[in-house]
Amino acid sequence: MSGLSSSVPVAPLPDPDADGRPGEGAALALSGGGYRAMMFHVGALWRLNEIGLLGRLRRISSVSGGSITSAVLGLHWNALGFSAGRAANFGLLVDEVRKMADTGVDTSAVIRGVLLPGDISHRVADAYDRVLFHGATLQALPDEAAGAPRFVINATNIQTSALWRFSRTYMADYRVGMVASPRVPLAQAVAASSAFPPILSPATLHIDQPMLPLEGADLHVPPYTKTAVLSDGGVYDNLGLETIKSYPIQLVSDGGRKIDPEPAPHHDWPRHAVRVLQTIDNQVRSLRKRALIERYDSGAKQGCYWGVRSDAARYPAPADPLGTHGRDPAALAAIPTRLASLTRDQQDRLINWGYAISDIALRSHISAALAQSLGLDMAPPSRFPLPGEY
Repeated sequence: MSGLSSSVPVAPLPDPDADGRPGEGAALALSGGGYRAMMFHVGALWRLNEIGLLGRLRRISSVSGGSITSAVLGLHWNALGFSAGRAANFGLLVDEVRKMADTGVDTSAVIRGVLLPGDISHRVADAYDRVLFHGATLQALPDEAAGAPRFVINATNIQTSALWRFSRTYMADYRVGMVASPRVPLAQAVAASSAFPPILSPATLHIDQPMLPLEGADLHVPPYTKTAVLSDGGVYDNLGLETIKSYPIQLVSDGGRKIDPEPAPHHDWPRHAVRVLQTIDNQVRSLRKRALIERYDSGAKQGCYWGVRSDAARYPAPADPLGTHGRDPAALAAIPTRLASLTRDQQDRLINWGYAISDIALRSHISAALAQSLGLDMAPPSRFPLPGEY
C-alpha cells in the first residue's frame, strides 16, 4: 500500500534515468571490485583525461570500490585544473587514491567492529574519512551548473531491494522518496556503496533531513523514511549501469572479478549456499554486461566496455603500441576483492593495465565522427603512464 495521499505534493526526481528523460553527452560507470577496481579505474581515468574526455563527461556513476575513486575525483574536481577536457593536475587524484591503497581497512574494521561499540561499516567510513575525505559531505562534490559531471554513488537498500543513490543534488530510493541537497558525509556514502556482504554489510543511514515523496513511492512511510539499511551497490548493480542508462554515450570500466570454477563444490549447506549465491551474482553481472554489449551492437548506444579480465586481442584497434596483445592480466584480475592494502608494485601494474585496456577499447569503438564531435585526441599512446608496465 502506498504511503502517499492524494493531497501530498509529489516531488520530481531531478534525474533523467529515473523519470524517462534522455540524458545528454557521455557518461561513465565505474564498477565494484575492492581496491583492485579502485586502482584499475585510476588507470582508465588517466587515459580518458589524456584524450580530453574526462572533463567532458556529464555523469560518473559508481559502486563499491569504484565509488572510492569516483568520490576522490569529485572531491578534488575543482582543484584538478580542467581545460579542453583535460586536468592539468591529474597527479593529485593518483596521489590521493594511493593513500587509500596503502591503507588496509577491512581487517581492522572487522576486529574493531567486533570488540568495540558501533557497526563495522562505520569503522570503514571512519577510515575513509581519516585518509581521504576529512569531514567533507556530499555537498563538497562539484556543481553541475558549473559544467562538472554529476557524481552518483550507488548503494543497495536492503529494506526495499532497490537502488539507493547518493549525489550532491539529492539522495533517493524511488520506493521511499528523495532528500534534496543531502548533508551526508562523503565517507559514509562511500562506505555504504562498498559495504561488501556479509562482513562489511549492512551500513545504517539515519535520515535527519526531510524525505520528499516521489510519484509511485509506495514506501514513503517510517521506518523507511527515517533509516536506510544499505549494502554494497554491487548487490543491485555491480557495473553501475542503472544510473547512466539514459545517456547516449556509455563508457563502462569493470574491475570486477569473475567467479572461479570449483571442481569439487562443498556439500554442507552453509558453504554450498555461499557458492549458490555467488553463482546467482555472477549470472546477474553477466546478463547486465551482455545487455550492454547488445545495445552497442544494435546502435542503440555508443561507447565501449573494458574490464580487468578483458582480452586485449579481441579489440579491433588498428595499432597496439603498448603490446597489450601479448600480455596476460590474469594475475591482476585475481587480486582478491577486498579493502586490503596493495603494494606499490600492484598499484602501478593495475593503473597501467587500466590505462592500456581502456585505451585499446576507446580506439576500437569510438568512431572518428564521435571523437570529432566531442573534441577528442585519439592518437595512440607511446608509453605506459608508470614504470614497470604490467
